[in-house]
Amino acid sequence: MKSDEKIKLGISIGDLNGIGGEIVLKTFEDSRMLDFCTPVIFASVKTLNFYKKHFDLSLNFQGIDDASQAIDGKVNVVNVWKENVLINFGEEDPKIGKYAFRSLEAATAALKTNAIDVLVTAPINKQTIQSDSFKFPGHTDYLAKELKGDSLMLMITDTLRVGLLTDHVPLKDITQVITPELIEKKISIIKKTLQQDFRIAKPKIAVLGINPHSGDSGLIGQEDETILKPTLQKIREKGDLVYGPYAADSFFGTKSYQNFDAIIASYHDQGLIPFKTLSFGHGVNYTAGLNKVRTSPDHGTAFEIAGKNCASINSFKEAVFKAIEIYNTRAEFTKLTSNPLKKQGKKI
Repeated sequence: MKSDEKIKLGISIGDLNGIGGEIVLKTFEDSRMLDFCTPVIFASVKTLNFYKKHFDLSLNFQGIDDASQAIDGKVNVVNVWKENVLINFGEEDPKIGKYAFRSLEAATAALKTNAIDVLVTAPINKQTIQSDSFKFPGHTDYLAKELKGDSLMLMITDTLRVGLLTDHVPLKDITQVITPELIEKKISIIKKTLQQDFRIAKPKIAVLGINPHSGDSGLIGQEDETILKPTLQKIREKGDLVYGPYAADSFFGTKSYQNFDAIIASYHDQGLIPFKTLSFGHGVNYTAGLNKVRTSPDHGTAFEIAGKNCASINSFKEAVFKAIEIYNTRAEFTKLTSNPLKKQGKKI
């Protein structure tokens, strides 16, 4: 937990033709945000001045060459590029995708060297960012590789946490990907995350079934009976509070999720559809399982409204606050567990 200086909050700018620039700058146009962190945006002053003029904003930037030069009380911009960039809001453009990757690459490098403390990523376009250097379905897998960790996509609000056994996996491949080893690994990640990042000493976790009605005792697929149920039983025998599999179709409608600290869905839409229905615009995508903190808003590039001066900053602002909160909570957890005799002081 930092006490002598504010957290350096790194920001990758995302796809320049989307709403990333708008939500980032509008968030920090409120000077009160600088009381909570020192923002470091990886882009260029020229590009951000374009957004500033287009959206008629009043904030000023501090251009720097390296994140280590960031000045407290300023909106710092690392000049990852210095040339002018042609921005056409709402268009898919591989040239723009290259700038999205350059921003992410520079921000990740700064995160790895502790030049920034946390990373908040603005939305990318997953097609245009693809290149020889970026062959991933999204941020999560790229960061897992760069930070050499096992990641888990965890969607969070103050009252709801939904993690995924499989994230960007085609539906036809789900049953081949879900194995006892994967289930045990993902549950281990989410358990550790809830303990160190959310102050939940003995987390209670629900797991959603793979098939409709969790297979109806084998009538609708065997995977729940042969893979999921025995693996969860094995985990419970170790003392972990892991329950399921639950039928996904009624789990959220009956508010059963309120009885658990986290829910693990078997695949992407099974978890994200109910999560976004309940919390869209206020949720945060958190990459659990890494040795660094990364968050992002719960939405994409929103090309359909890009440049129209109407994008909501709520989810991005929540991502900023969650990154700060998780960083401090993890630092406190590390301090306490490294010296278990030391009593816990004032809560963050």
